[in-house]
Amino acid sequence: MSHKRGFIEHKRSLPLVEEPIDRLSHFREFVLPSDGQQQRQQAARCMDCGIPFCHNSCPLGNLIPDFNDAVYEGDWQLAYELLSSTNNFPEFTGRICPAPCEASCVLGINSDAVTIEYVEKTIVEKAFESGFVQARIPAQRTGKKVAVVGSGPAGLACADQLNQEGHTVTVFEKKDRVGGLLRYGIPDFKLDKSVIDRRIDLLREEGIVFETGVNIGVDVSTQSLLDGFDAVVLCGGSDQARNLEIEGRGLKGIHFAMEFLEQCNRMVAGDPHSPVQKIEVKGKKVVVIGGGDTGSDCIGNSNRLEAESVTQIELLGKPPVSRSADNPWPLWPMTLKTSSSHEEGCTRTWAMMTKRFLSNDGIHLSGIEVVDVHWDKDDLGRYRMQEIPDSSQIIPCEVVFLAMGFLHPKREGLLEQLGVTLNGRGNVDTQDFCTSVDKVFSAGDMRRGQSLVVWAIAEGRNCAEVVNGFLG
Repeated sequence: MSHKRGFIEHKRSLPLVEEPIDRLSHFREFVLPSDGQQQRQQAARCMDCGIPFCHNSCPLGNLIPDFNDAVYEGDWQLAYELLSSTNNFPEFTGRICPAPCEASCVLGINSDAVTIEYVEKTIVEKAFESGFVQARIPAQRTGKKVAVVGSGPAGLACADQLNQEGHTVTVFEKKDRVGGLLRYGIPDFKLDKSVIDRRIDLLREEGIVFETGVNIGVDVSTQSLLDGFDAVVLCGGSDQARNLEIEGRGLKGIHFAMEFLEQCNRMVAGDPHSPVQKIEVKGKKVVVIGGGDTGSDCIGNSNRLEAESVTQIELLGKPPVSRSADNPWPLWPMTLKTSSSHEEGCTRTWAMMTKRFLSNDGIHLSGIEVVDVHWDKDDLGRYRMQEIPDSSQIIPCEVVFLAMGFLHPKREGLLEQLGVTLNGRGNVDTQDFCTSVDKVFSAGDMRRGQSLVVWAIAEGRNCAEVVNGFLG
């Protein structure tokens, strides 16, 4: 690194954000712009650590010390070239990636990690502003045609890589807009949809064809894809949500989180809401069951839509503030995390299990019965849960969002028609991204299960390399 003492001279500093009371009045991104000088100082904190563990924790293998050094030197074009050489969409990861690279930053052993994620976002935004990001139209075409099913980050990355190899790529998306969970799952206050549109326009200019509103296996037979394309890549999501089959599940007011998130994103975009019944939260008591990012996004949307109160329930115990002895660096820190949505207003509970949904009229939800639980380890070191006697209580609520993760892709339609083999978890079974059906490949959540956007992009890139080899 050019600045050997940067990590000593400068403290970790993140950009300013709007106050919670102000950002609740809109759905826009609320991170305030910062000058390049702040980012140069933050990039200067990157150590000459010899073995950059950040590489190991980044599924994309981003050249983090290299682009940090370029930022410190003020060479934003070189920084963008380094970043884009491994990451197709740094404008996405720079906003919504949980940054496993920062968790394993060597500086994080006894200090605060480098702000890698925000440096990444700053690089790509400066690249767009400066005109460094230009359409890369392949000089010649191979004559090979590839169908990519699903336009989430895995599908987009796979399509981008294959298009650059000269293949003719068509991306099929069952929704009416491109982007998958980036479009319909991530709230606009975390990822403004103009950021997606900017990238899609670029991919179109480079030659990728997008067919929206086409549900393969329902609107179009899978056989037509096999007949019309030299390779088919399945990049759908793991969209079968985990349910909570307990007493009262059929009451009105209980929804899967994705139903609500998609409705909110469609509302912000001015699109008609999805076919499910419109979910109203204004003036209502809301409970979110599930402590992950999906649940956090439901909290942020509920507060913006003027819910009376929001409570989040997590089955697991409350994490420690700092790393425990059995969770050393450079492992992902299993520590307490407070999201921007939590800061905006939410009652958080841990080690609590929902026993049943309650109703005053037998139709509409009026509350939930919960019980406290205790977690310990058995003789083999496996965690086990026990209910705490006499800890039952009632939490009044009119709306519940189930945000407990996703199980596997839906089997009906696409997967059943193709007849691809599924593994024990219900995901598409592959060998080096190849499915059990000739010339059909798979990548992303549909293949590896619910995961991070950075993993999806890496999956798409790696799968594209295999497909390109298959096409010769």
